[in-house]
Amino acid sequence: MQPYNLGNSKKTEVKQMFGAIAPTYDKLNHRLSFSIDKLWRLRVVNCLKHLPKSARVLDVATGTADLAILISKRLSLSVVGTDLTPEMLEIGRQKVTAARLANRVSLQEADSENLPFDDESFDAVTVAFGVRNYENLDAGLSEMCRVMRKNGRMVILEFSRPQSFPFKQLYMFYFKHILPVLGGQVSHDKKAYEYLPASVLEFPCGEAFEEHLTRVGLTPVMRKELTFGISTIYVAEKR
Repeated sequence: MQPYNLGNSKKTEVKQMFGAIAPTYDKLNHRLSFSIDKLWRLRVVNCLKHLPKSARVLDVATGTADLAILISKRLSLSVVGTDLTPEMLEIGRQKVTAARLANRVSLQEADSENLPFDDESFDAVTVAFGVRNYENLDAGLSEMCRVMRKNGRMVILEFSRPQSFPFKQLYMFYFKHILPVLGGQVSHDKKAYEYLPASVLEFPCGEAFEEHLTRVGLTPVMRKELTFGISTIYVAEKR
């Protein structure tokens, strides 16, 4: 599916959507998730604690660089963040500068399905809430695998679908009916926040997503549901 259904490619419309909502993106993310998204990102960082200080990390679909900054702050690692949307990256650069991390965190515009890096350039690759926006999921995962060194670790944080009653029902009501209204009021782009729940419902979560990881040459080693299954962390390694 696509955010606006204007006849353009999904990649073009996703870039347009994130460019439009960039000024309110951070505020809405934290408000609509009740700031639980910050705790989820910390769980991603914990999956990288084994890395040596010399390690290089690539954060794909970095957005405004929340995860890239957190990784560098907590683990003192060098991080490269890439994203398709220049408006998001500009906000990210301001945050990197404010955090005094310009010597360790660099951001650049890049297509996740055609990354501008040599083979095996990074020790780890991360993505937070980005893979469901890929136009071609396997192409994006394959590129991330390509630029990761052997025995490297990929950590992906993505929305999933709660299954237990009554949380499933409450969550879906909020996701389908409350979130688009609140998101639309603040961002002035209701379509963007209608796309969010729809894209989650279409995404192959759980074992289905791990099949995609295996298909591109990765070995899934952990899958952890967070906050009753609202999101899931996937950890895979390149062997």
